[in-house]
Amino acid sequence: MISRRRIAVLVVAGVLLAIGATAYLAPFFGANAILYPKRRPMTRQPHQPFETVEFEGAGVKLKGWWFRAPEKRGTVVFLHGLRDTRGAAVGIAAHFVPRGFEVIAYDSRAHGESGGDACTYGFYEKQDLRRVLDRVTVNPIVVMGVSMGAAVALQAAAEDRRIAAVVAVSSFSDLRTAAAERAPFFATAGGLERAFERAGKIGQFRVDDVSPMAAAADITAPTLLIHGDHDNETPAVHSQRIFAALHGPKRLILVPNAGHSHVLDAGVWHEIDDWLDAALPLPSRPPRAAPVQGGGQRAPAGTGAI
Repeated sequence: MISRRRIAVLVVAGVLLAIGATAYLAPFFGANAILYPKRRPMTRQPHQPFETVEFEGAGVKLKGWWFRAPEKRGTVVFLHGLRDTRGAAVGIAAHFVPRGFEVIAYDSRAHGESGGDACTYGFYEKQDLRRVLDRVTVNPIVVMGVSMGAAVALQAAAEDRRIAAVVAVSSFSDLRTAAAERAPFFATAGGLERAFERAGKIGQFRVDDVSPMAAAADITAPTLLIHGDHDNETPAVHSQRIFAALHGPKRLILVPNAGHSHVLDAGVWHEIDDWLDAALPLPSRPPRAAPVQGGGQRAPAGTGAI
């Protein structure tokens, strides 16, 4: 019969072994969490006419939708958030198509029905976007993103002058900060660093190169930042840092009592429309589209943590 003292020793040894194993494996788990977001199935379908399209990204195939507009005012390219799909664009298209904008939405690499195994938060995604823009025929081009998609839009706008305006909702300022803020309580600085290094090695990118805040200094296109002031996933200070780094035409909207998702209520949509009318003026502006129930009033803003 095992004594109580021996049982206690075995328990303590087991706990220490578990702690040691956790410390050893944490960088592997951390790197996997960064690189391999869980894919969500496509659960939303548009009610308005659209074309199913496939884009050639940077070494990956991207599945998307193309919503044509009778009036040719421009094109909005929509980028969804982490662990989301192009289904988040249903309300976006319902809002912009009546205003004369064609809308393109596609599943980001390693998301939805698109190819690719690893998510790099803009490092390769901005290259994918560049190839999507090669297919656009109706200018000017507005890139609108939410959460991770907003970060991709900002990084791409710093390099691609075809982007005439950016609407970035709930962006993170840089990947290192965003990931560290969401790390489990037991993560150490050394463990996080090893996780970043491992993620970079597997994904073939540098975590520190993923920074909308750093990219902001090179953005010349008018940029609208939108963030909920009660965002507990990506605090509003992220957009405030980006705003401070922007040198071109810029505006920041802090939405009262809004969290990370569902930032785009009817009032914010009016402000987006007015801002685009000023940034991309027309001799005769199209009438403001009425908010669409279930999509136009409160557009899906992605459910990912970044």
